[in-house]
Amino acid sequence: MIRRTQSSETTVFIVDDNANHSAGIKQLLELQSDYHLAGIATNGEEAIKRLADANVDIVLMDMSMPEVDGVAAIQQIMAVNPNLKILALTGYDDSDLIFRAMKNGAKGYILKTMVTSQLIAAIEEVLNGKVYLPPILATKFFDEFQARIGKASRPDPTKQALLGYLTSREKEVLKLLTDGITYKGVADKLVISETTVKTHVNNIFQKLQVNDRTQAVLYALRYGLVDNGSPAQMAG
Repeated sequence: MIRRTQSSETTVFIVDDNANHSAGIKQLLELQSDYHLAGIATNGEEAIKRLADANVDIVLMDMSMPEVDGVAAIQQIMAVNPNLKILALTGYDDSDLIFRAMKNGAKGYILKTMVTSQLIAAIEEVLNGKVYLPPILATKFFDEFQARIGKASRPDPTKQALLGYLTSREKEVLKLLTDGITYKGVADKLVISETTVKTHVNNIFQKLQVNDRTQAVLYALRYGLVDNGSPAQMAG
């Protein structure tokens, strides 16, 4: 079990499969009188085991490792030890990698080429409750964030097109279902039998590739068949 030192030293744990890089960080930390290296793990799987109940100040996590990479290691470690502060280290300024590392719990992200000049500053920022991203990486992170938000908010044109396969009567039935009207109520409004309503509903399910009424109603709201307001209770 890894614990903080009894002094005011900042305890650091390194996770990196590159021994030369770990040694370089170790030498850098040794130049700081108030830093203490608590341990080194050479892969993500080892890190997950050793950090499950660790009580260190900060973890320096390499992103590119075989078998269990840094992103997966961060996710699993944070799931069992959510109070750990993790600073991601990588040789890649890939926007998707930055986003996934931060999403899974990393409090900062720094390129290995910046370690010598910025590592201590990055550690201090994270320990002070801030998020550390060098300007060039911050831009990439927010570009990725905005792209993902934009993608999530856009209707899927393929799924939206499925509504075009509904007949006029099927669209009428689906609109009434979004108002929470029962099958009998739909039958009364459209002056058709309840059996016919159920036949239309089954056709709707098949064409929209959904399994039940709730999914069909949500589909109609999501892809613009009806206004995205607050439908009434979805009665069966």
